[in-house]
Amino acid sequence: MAKAQVQRMSRLMVKTLRDDPADAEVLSHKLLVRAGFVRRTAAGVWSWLPLGRRVYANVERVVREEMDAIGAQEVLLPALLPKEPYEATGRWEEYGAELFRLNDRKGGDYLLGPTHEEIFTQLVKDQCTSYKDLPVILYQIQTKYRDEARPRAGILRGREFQMKDSYSFDLTDEGLAASYGLHRAAYQRIFERLGLDYRICAATAGAMGGSKSEEFLAPAGAGEDTFADCPQCDYAANTEAVTFALKPVEAADAPALEEIPTPDTPTIETLAAYLDVPASATLKNLLVKVDGEIVAVGVPGDREVDMDKVEAHFSPAAVELVTAEDFEGRDDLVRGYVGPQGLEKVTYLADPRVAPGTAWITGANKAGVHAKNVVAGRDFEVSAYVDVVVVQEGDPCPNCGTGLKLDRAIEIGHIFQLGRKYADAFQLDVLGQNGKPVRVTMGSYGIGVSRAVAALAEQHADDKGLIWPAEIAPADVHVVAAGKALQTELALDVSEQLAAAGVRVLVDDRPGISPGVKFTDSELIGVPKILVAGRRSADGVVELKDRRTGEREELTVAEAVARLTA
Repeated sequence: MAKAQVQRMSRLMVKTLRDDPADAEVLSHKLLVRAGFVRRTAAGVWSWLPLGRRVYANVERVVREEMDAIGAQEVLLPALLPKEPYEATGRWEEYGAELFRLNDRKGGDYLLGPTHEEIFTQLVKDQCTSYKDLPVILYQIQTKYRDEARPRAGILRGREFQMKDSYSFDLTDEGLAASYGLHRAAYQRIFERLGLDYRICAATAGAMGGSKSEEFLAPAGAGEDTFADCPQCDYAANTEAVTFALKPVEAADAPALEEIPTPDTPTIETLAAYLDVPASATLKNLLVKVDGEIVAVGVPGDREVDMDKVEAHFSPAAVELVTAEDFEGRDDLVRGYVGPQGLEKVTYLADPRVAPGTAWITGANKAGVHAKNVVAGRDFEVSAYVDVVVVQEGDPCPNCGTGLKLDRAIEIGHIFQLGRKYADAFQLDVLGQNGKPVRVTMGSYGIGVSRAVAALAEQHADDKGLIWPAEIAPADVHVVAAGKALQTELALDVSEQLAAAGVRVLVDDRPGISPGVKFTDSELIGVPKILVAGRRSADGVVELKDRRTGEREELTVAEAVARLTA
């Protein structure tokens, strides 16, 4: 076995901190800065210091090994990209303010790449011309850019971040499904090797497009994603992807629609209080403008509208809420008293809970008046049913009906079956077996490499500091010289013995640093095993501590080396 490195802390650029940074909001931000793994350069921009770079490199190594194992080929594309490919797919505008745009000295438009579907498509169009050239999977591990309005949480959500993005190119939909399956299995192996607790969740495709999408989410309190998990079956989904089944109700005996005076009740809260009914008996009608045209969205009165879902439904059209000016000149739209019955020239969408046959109390399109016994399908028609409510704890599982549980999580990976969206934009065809052109179908697959480091720090820590899984720790053993010359001599000697056997060693041989500070730093840095050359060094005895369990054991040097090299 090749000799491993001994990293002496007396020569290592590391400065640990006793207190949390003043601007730190989440655990990973606090610990990675305090342990000397990263340092802030600017808002959302971070420098990786030697220990942090080791951890990052280990994550990158695992990702690279598993990608290579499925036959993917590594390339490296530029981060500085021309405008034209993104203009061709519409994403130059769709990305909005989050896209870093810049001009060269000649006035040419460029961007800093947030993701590379367009550029990979152009690359394959240039390099692959025949069915014999496919299938192919290409990947890169590269810095990406996103102009976050409010960068936060350290490396968890920055303006500059490291990502593995890969792309599959196939001749058929069946081939795409196979490439997707290869990535899905590879991601499972990657996250298991990294030691991450994760869930595979159904997701929406968003700006990426495509027919199928799944997220890999790492449960953590610092997560910005909310996912729904069924305690009874294997269902899991990002809340944006949770669906509700449309269940029509028999309404043959429903009473006739009746208008009732309801003065000063322009909100669901005031209406429910005035009539002494639950908010769930009322119908909330949200008005939005879609590319300037007014559209109404109906949901039960006790539920909130998820605007992200509304925007996703109408994408790429622009969606905005109506204003007071939009009611001017519209006799059919009475602010605070809108009802779906009698709406003129307004498309009406509804959540599936507003199913045919369900009866509601809703606006009568007259000031100070509402209507009761307003039945969907009898008194008004729904143009389209769309899942648009904010998912709540206890909502039924789409698979088995059990109440869902909600949890926060960090998105660490996302896989998409893109289909032919980008191939169509760039006319990516190859010559088929029959001599005719075949339109290529694509998949896109991402892993947040730097984000995975933050997720690990969130999941693997205690009140003393970090606890890295062995596969990605900055060293295998942290040797501490807890004293003066004799202890330091023994610590260095045992470090060399371990390194000779291929064990990566971090040894704290810093002069003038108290044993207490060294012990505290060893727990903060979080190497899996801590070996202390302390009070029994003269007897050739050291103490071996497991960082995760806290278990300690006194061993001779020979026993310790044997244990750590087994």
